[in-house]
Parts: sequence; C-alpha cells; structure tokens
Amino acid sequence: MNTKKIVIAGGPGTGKTSIINELIKRGYTCYEEISREITLEARKQGIEQLFLTKPLLFSELLLKGRVKQFKEAESSDRDLVFLDRGIPDIVAYMNYSGDDYPDYFTEACKNHEYDQIFVLEPWQEIFVSDSERYESFEQAIEIHNHLIEAYQNNNYTLKNVPFDTVEARTDYILNTVKNL
Repeated sequence: MNTKKIVIAGGPGTGKTSIINELIKRGYTCYEEISREITLEARKQGIEQLFLTKPLLFSELLLKGRVKQFKEAESSDRDLVFLDRGIPDIVAYMNYSGDDYPDYFTEACKNHEYDQIFVLEPWQEIFVSDSERYESFEQAIEIHNHLIEAYQNNNYTLKNVPFDTVEARTDYILNTVKNL
C-alpha cells in the first residue's frame, strides 16, 4: 500500500497537537510530537532544557525518532498517516538557534519525502508557554519563518491552515488530502 504521509507543521503553540488529537479522535493514525518526551527524559537526568544546553544531541535524538516514525508510517496499512512535525523541522530549529549540524540532517530531509505539508501560522490568541515550551510568541514567529524556509528548501508546496476551531481546521486538512 502507498500510505500518504501528511505532516502537520508549525512553530510552538500553533495548535498542532490539538489537531493531531482531533484526528486521533476521528480514527486516523497519527504520530505525535516526540520533542516533549525527549525533554522530559533529559530532565530525569538533571538537564532542564536539553535543546538549549546540548542542541546537537537533542536534534540527533529527534532525528532518530522522526526517521523511525517516517519508516513506521511508510509501512502502515492505512491510506493516510499524520505526523506532528517532520524531519525538516529539525533543520529549521537548528537554523533558528544558529547551531551547526552535520550534513546527514539535510540528507535525511531529502531521503524521507512526505506527501503533503500543512503549516499552522503563529496565532497569538491560542499561544501558551509552559515548562516544555520556553519560547515567546515573538520567537514562535521567528521559528515559523525558519520552518517555511526549511520545507521550501526541500521543494515542498505548503498548505496554510486557516485560523478557526480545532474541528474546522481538521476538516480543512481532511478535505484537502482527499485530493491527493
């Protein structure tokens, strides 16, 4: 089966997780964001913000996890699989932080192609910081710009998801992927 791999991308606090949860509620196969679990695991080892203290290690762990998710999605028996973020997100965050990274990060982007990328723009009304999301809204806008660049550098056509209720945003995504 040729499973369509659909990425829900966007900066912090844009509603990605809410949409993924709505898709799960509707019976779709979804792969959830893994950066929070990496952050929480690092905290158990005494590192408050792994991305800030060891960005390359954090990004390598993310890359490993997202490649694993990609391969699992690719071998799925479902028509559609949704992923909360894709591999290019890692490059975008490294570019945002100004850290250098090995070529295998950009090679991973090229070697793992998604079928559609939906982008959620920064939305002040729903943005909330918490213990794992340390960025301000202004930083979220900057990250968003790096995300757009990272996906466009990998030749993706991006679909912007309009601001609306979680249900309406999810409907928009599902109606759009029907045409793939």
